[in-house]
Amino acid sequence: MLVQQLPFYKYQGAGNDFIMVDNRNLTYQHHAPEKLAKICDRRFGIGGDGIMFLEPAEGFDFKMVYYNADGNPSSMCGNGGRCIVAFAKFLGVIDTETTFIAVDGPHYAKIADSGDWVSLQMIDVEHIERDGKDFVLNTGSPHYVTFAEKVADKDVFTEGRAIRYNKTYKAAGININFVEPKADHLFVRTYERGVEAETFACGTGVTAVALANAYANGKTGIIETPIKVLGGELNIRFNYDGKIFTKIFLEGPAKQVFKGEISL
Repeated sequence: MLVQQLPFYKYQGAGNDFIMVDNRNLTYQHHAPEKLAKICDRRFGIGGDGIMFLEPAEGFDFKMVYYNADGNPSSMCGNGGRCIVAFAKFLGVIDTETTFIAVDGPHYAKIADSGDWVSLQMIDVEHIERDGKDFVLNTGSPHYVTFAEKVADKDVFTEGRAIRYNKTYKAAGININFVEPKADHLFVRTYERGVEAETFACGTGVTAVALANAYANGKTGIIETPIKVLGGELNIRFNYDGKIFTKIFLEGPAKQVFKGEISL
């Protein structure tokens, strides 16, 4: 990074928190994993599940450049995507609708006039694989979905880490989602690679959970799935014809928490 002071904004979406940087003028050279990891550190930096840079992109309203809390480039982050849409509206880059580009391709999103509720369209999903009784799929990031009882009492860090680092998934990494069906929603807790800990929410994770739930239960048509996570409530809606999941939307809050500058 060429600058000595980095202006930033902090956003959270259902407890998933992110550091946002306006890099439309490409001032910040951000390929610096150790520095980014320190900025994301909750004791020695700002603190966040990741950091992202809003940049220009030809043919799109903006580009989302995202790094995990370990400072390394990440696959798609759903709640991060929703938060950067809210950030773009705050900056005046967009109004209530947008098409932006992320690491997994173009995304359409719509944001409420209030600026704090975002519906983000995710990539279509064709393939769901089985690992024993569990499910593996990619919703922009790779996810492992396991249905369980008493998820609120589960040791998500230990159990999630054991799956993430087993011989099947260790090299590329995978996010682990523990799901408990309730009467009117699914309760989800997630261990995230890159953060290497449990997070309060995971957007691509709850999306994977909703799709796996429909697949497991033979549900087709237009489906809406309310989700509760440690950080709040999210909603997934999609269309499933028995072969491919399309028109997938991740919906939920995205709010600015504070702003400041950090010395580099």
